[in-house]
Amino acid sequence: MKMSRLAFTPLKNPPANADTINHQLLVQAGFVRQLMAGVYIYTPMGLRVLNKIRSVIREEMNAIGGQEVLMPSLHPKQNWVQTGAWDSVDVLFKLDSRTGKEYALGQSHEEIVTPLAKEMIKSYKDLPLALYQIHWKFRDELRAKSGILRGREFEMKDMYSFHENQEDFERFYEEVKKAYLRAYDKIDLVAKVTEASGGGFSNKISYEFMVLTDAGEDDIYYCPSCEFCVNSEIAKQKVGDSCPKCNEGELLEARASEVGNVFDLGTKYSKDFEVFYVYADGSKQQPIMGCYGWGTTRTMGVIVEKSHDERGIIWPASVAPYQLVLVSLAGAEQQAQGLYDQLTKAGAEVLWDDRDESPGKKFADADLIGVPVRLVVSEKTGDKVEWKNRASDKTELLTAKQVLDKLSS
Repeated sequence: MKMSRLAFTPLKNPPANADTINHQLLVQAGFVRQLMAGVYIYTPMGLRVLNKIRSVIREEMNAIGGQEVLMPSLHPKQNWVQTGAWDSVDVLFKLDSRTGKEYALGQSHEEIVTPLAKEMIKSYKDLPLALYQIHWKFRDELRAKSGILRGREFEMKDMYSFHENQEDFERFYEEVKKAYLRAYDKIDLVAKVTEASGGGFSNKISYEFMVLTDAGEDDIYYCPSCEFCVNSEIAKQKVGDSCPKCNEGELLEARASEVGNVFDLGTKYSKDFEVFYVYADGSKQQPIMGCYGWGTTRTMGVIVEKSHDERGIIWPASVAPYQLVLVSLAGAEQQAQGLYDQLTKAGAEVLWDDRDESPGKKFADADLIGVPVRLVVSEKTGDKVEWKNRASDKTELLTAKQVLDKLSS
């Protein structure tokens, strides 16, 4: 992609109303635009990042047997009345139709997926079943804040599983937990599995996947010697206490942002929608349900909060909009064109800054955008190419072949 043709190139200054790093950098670098409080437009570069986050999640959900569906955002009122959520969920957007009917915009999809699964679940042989989607959610937040970390319209991966019994749910939960942690590792995030209350979804204990960041909305207590972690709101411990799990480390406090969660829903929705299956002994049972969320747009914001410097974003290679940014300086346009053609033919994702701008502007914009590798061609580099990793100040001169070899290694 040539930057001269790119929609939404970097701005000189961040937006004046931005109060978080992700809001400042994502707008200034050209990844998002704010439509109104809590609602954002994802530009071509922003969508490239979002698509890569989606791909990482899909790979892991498919690997553990999840099947992808796509459910509507517009829901009939009756489904929400049936679960009692029409009157109890205060963030639910409610709509009146000209036909006199009322609808909800989906803030979650238990009310839709459960009657859908009912059609498929007849016998214990149909279980376990795991359905997921990557779709937009709507919540009537009183105060949307923190850029794309907390919005009124946002995207989530939400998966729902159905099981014969509690034991099978807990077995599957362990698989999901490992899949989540693998996926976070692929996008260079370290998430702590944190015990939390079930909130409005369940009276049971739930688990959140929390990434340490000053832009987070939660305080957690964690042990530096083991994996123990708990949300401070339900903690029986306090900072400095001995870890209740390993008895070795002293609990530390940190600010964190939730990027995923798991809820044990029990049989609530199975009862609400009268979902039964025939057990091996011929008896009728109701399946145990689990819900597994992952905020995809929120993850994009958390990555920026965690991975940036004074010059701009530093994207992990797995989700960067491009692998390379090619900067051509005056007099090296022909060489840049040849290198760009070689790289794209080899399948590399290249953003070529071919604009008529000063070297300083091009270098600053490359750093702001945060692509993992910067290549520079100029009269000074001759027939070679300057290679520089975004997270390093070290440069090296390579031939075009060496660049290609390095990318394929």
